[in-house]
Amino acid sequence: MRKLTLILLLLVTYNITNAQQTTPQRYNFSLNEAIEHALQYNYTAINAGRDIEISRQKKWETTANGLPQINATVDYQNAFKLQSNIIDFGGTPVLLTFGTFNTMDSKLSLSQLIFDGSYIVALQASKAYLEFFENAKKKTDSEIRAMVTNSYGSVLLAEESIKVLERNQTVLEKNYLDANQIYKNGLGEEESVEQISITLASVKSNLKNVKRLREVSLNMLKINLGIEINDELKLTENLDTLSKNNLQSVVQSNEFNVANSIDYQISSSLVTQKKLLLKLEKSKALPSLGANVNFGYNTFGNTFSMFESNQKWFNYSNVGVRLNVPIFSSFGRNAKTQQAKIEFQKAQTELTETEQMLKLQFQKAKSDFDFSIEEYETAKSNLNLAERIEKKQQIKFKEGLSTSFELSEAQRQLYSNQQNYLQSMVDVINNRAALEKITNKN
Repeated sequence: MRKLTLILLLLVTYNITNAQQTTPQRYNFSLNEAIEHALQYNYTAINAGRDIEISRQKKWETTANGLPQINATVDYQNAFKLQSNIIDFGGTPVLLTFGTFNTMDSKLSLSQLIFDGSYIVALQASKAYLEFFENAKKKTDSEIRAMVTNSYGSVLLAEESIKVLERNQTVLEKNYLDANQIYKNGLGEEESVEQISITLASVKSNLKNVKRLREVSLNMLKINLGIEINDELKLTENLDTLSKNNLQSVVQSNEFNVANSIDYQISSSLVTQKKLLLKLEKSKALPSLGANVNFGYNTFGNTFSMFESNQKWFNYSNVGVRLNVPIFSSFGRNAKTQQAKIEFQKAQTELTETEQMLKLQFQKAKSDFDFSIEEYETAKSNLNLAERIEKKQQIKFKEGLSTSFELSEAQRQLYSNQQNYLQSMVDVINNRAALEKITNKN
């Protein structure tokens, strides 16, 4: 009985623990809160941070190459067949065997690099290497901001579209009931009922599709935020307020400074790296100087008795200095230097191209943002007109002064302008995010 009770207790504990582990988390985010969360937990952002840490460790690895190095070695050799040689003693050749069957040597070595031009350049390159990945992290963060903004706007667009389509469906269902009742009373035509039915079926189909798109957009946003798809996510901002908050431009037409762009900084960092590689190839023609100190003990014997108390060990020590002077490499070093020089020139050309492309991208992004504001105002005005036209057609249709075809045309025009208005709000948000990404103003 006790065993059964214990088993049941363990099962209950396991189920509770498992339930706690699988309970979805709940998140409520404004756009800025979503961006801040993504910058910390987005999968790409996490790995970009790890790349920086790797580059820091790489920098220390390079630095350590010029610091004192201490190594201990133990060598054991068993000569199961000793080497022999013939020695001439007064014209008589004698075969002699040299050595012992067992030899062991233990040594402690200290080495220090005194001068090496390539080491100095490597230290400079490691700093440029770290700077490159720090800039790459900034670029990743900039892309994540834009990506989360786009995903957030897509979800809001889907949610607002659902609300609009549901209102349209309600109005059409009432129109359908009214038209059907008029037809049954013999005061209308069946065509009117059929025309409204076609429009209603189209709205229902669009509504189902938008609901599916909302789920897809929401899951995409969750992935961008670095949270589980099964977690619950609620957006605390609405599309109208968010778009109005983004109507003002982040820059003036003459404010763009190419040097502030992260893409320019990355390209400039690549130029620095190529310049250092050229410097590295040139440094290989310089002499290098190093020193080492060795302390060791060795022992010998025909039997393996190295660890016995009476075994004799013989100590030795030495100090050495090594100077390496490159003299002639059959122009191999010169060929590598010329290759590095060409790569440096290519990087400079690419930097110039990047600068020009960024100026063009800024112009386009600024133009797109200005156009999205104009489209927003136009879509808003057109929507007001379409709503008034549709209301007039509703009144005329009820009074028998308009046909169902004219009402359907007015409704389709209204639905189109509704979607145009919602899309214009999203375009304002996304185009401002694109402009901020280029100008690095976040």
